[in-house]
Amino acid sequence: MSIIESHPSIDDAYPTRKAAEAALLYRQDPVVYGGPGDGPIDAATLDSFERDGFLSVEQLIAPEEVEDYRAELRRLASDPQILADERTVTERGSDEVRSIFEVHKISEVFGRLVRDPRVVGRARQLLGSDVYVHQSRVNYKPGFTGKDFYWHSDFETWHAEDGMPRMRAVSISIALTENFVHNGGLMIMPGSHKTFVACVGETPADHYKESLRGQEIGTPDPNSLSILADKHGIELFTGPAGSATMFDCNCMHGSNGNITPFPRSNVFVVFNSVENTCVEPFSAPAPRPPFIGARDFTPVSD
Repeated sequence: MSIIESHPSIDDAYPTRKAAEAALLYRQDPVVYGGPGDGPIDAATLDSFERDGFLSVEQLIAPEEVEDYRAELRRLASDPQILADERTVTERGSDEVRSIFEVHKISEVFGRLVRDPRVVGRARQLLGSDVYVHQSRVNYKPGFTGKDFYWHSDFETWHAEDGMPRMRAVSISIALTENFVHNGGLMIMPGSHKTFVACVGETPADHYKESLRGQEIGTPDPNSLSILADKHGIELFTGPAGSATMFDCNCMHGSNGNITPFPRSNVFVVFNSVENTCVEPFSAPAPRPPFIGARDFTPVSD
């Protein structure tokens, strides 16, 4: 059985993929680094983020802006050069686009969104510092055929494979289509960000090539997931296009496949503190390519 235990190494606060059995480890880092006066998030929302590991914004971007981003999604998905780029990931068993990575560099439209104070200002406030983009992507989950994203903590992968030292990163998912209860919306276990699930299984070379289509190494075991779900429950996010969810890097989250006619697409940006830049991977033979885990730590400017 997985148990909460102390940390065996001062060199690696979150050892994972190194032992024969999974374990649940106490979080060693703060959750919120800034205060109410440091950005647009009020004190009550900061408190709830500390407790639950996430926050929601009912309308981060206006409807007319959403239409511009949808048009850019369509353009990217139909551009032969983009489709041939290694940053574009297709679904297993088909040529349908699953994700396009480093989208803030590929597209000036999404590049402006990343620099928008409504987006980056919230990240700076939560992390208490300047931030850089560790990863960006657009996720396409088309109607009928959109595949699931299995339960995982992003930090486990970023720590093991990218060399992110500590839990001082935050993700924002901005809905570009409506999120219903039935079209594969984001699920999070509230409060799970305070427990790190150390996974089993060594990381093979070039693991990212398969994991971007469907991750297997670095996924939590069923027993650990059951413990967290029993303790914290599961929340499913719904909301209109233009709404957003920000969540801590260690939140246990995932999403079901989409067998409805209603597509679900979002833009996803990971901000990491400039005081938490990546080093050598903790549990992988080499870092993933920079379009997946950035090695350029230049702060985002407005």
